[in-house]
Amino acid sequence: MSRPGKTTRVTDNTDENVDAAQGIDSTEVRSAHGLPRPSGLEIARMPSAAERTRTLVQSTCSAVLLIPGLSVTPCTRPDLLTPEARSVGPDGEIFLVFPADSPAVRAATHAQDDELAAVLELTDVAPVAVPSRIRGRAWVSGWLTCVPGVTEPGRMMLRLEVGDTSVDDLWGAESVEAEDFARATPDPLVAHEAELLQHLHSAHGDQVRCLGTLLGERGPLAERDRAVPLALDRFGLRVRFTESGTGTTADRSFDARFEFPEPVQNITQLRRAMRTLFESALG
Repeated sequence: MSRPGKTTRVTDNTDENVDAAQGIDSTEVRSAHGLPRPSGLEIARMPSAAERTRTLVQSTCSAVLLIPGLSVTPCTRPDLLTPEARSVGPDGEIFLVFPADSPAVRAATHAQDDELAAVLELTDVAPVAVPSRIRGRAWVSGWLTCVPGVTEPGRMMLRLEVGDTSVDDLWGAESVEAEDFARATPDPLVAHEAELLQHLHSAHGDQVRCLGTLLGERGPLAERDRAVPLALDRFGLRVRFTESGTGTTADRSFDARFEFPEPVQNITQLRRAMRTLFESALG
């Protein structure tokens, strides 16, 4: 069991060294896209790549279906390439609903018995305004077929049989086997995460900011600094701290991860975990 308020930090300062026994790691690790990477302390309690990908697919993040060779003109309406709804079937296949006149539907219809390769690209954007707002991306490639007769008139359901999958997010860049994706379950907070983060930001901003006191080597935040809840899952809360620059010094941001004493499975458990976290910050 982790002690309440235990933190793991990812920062952009590579010169700072902190004893790992303090529960803080300030080693800079970032992806090619500039996303912070988890430290060694954090990896012990993190969702798997399959779970993170499954969570993105079943979340409300934006998605677009890409079909190699599909003729798309500048006049093509963007919504015709974006599924109106998506879900995951019992065998891990992804079901996508499109307008019947979508280029994706036309391509799948014309393919008939041929395998039509496609890639579902998902982009996860933080529901609150923060520097570097994109939290991650995932790509699910596979083969597309039509599933007629299961939607209302004017709509068509497409089935994406999953092949290769990859994710590049706040936790890291990894590939996912189709079998692992099918077996994975989404994070239990996925349906509520955006609303919860917005609520924390608007109604509990001072308490979120107080979590900075748990970053012992930094001490209390300066008055001008900001703290914004960035991501939430069953293991903990990630906050993006922005230290406001002065004069010619630019603003500097870093992430801190605050683990819950135990993984949560529902909103009731989350409330208790957040209360414990805030109490630990207030001393």
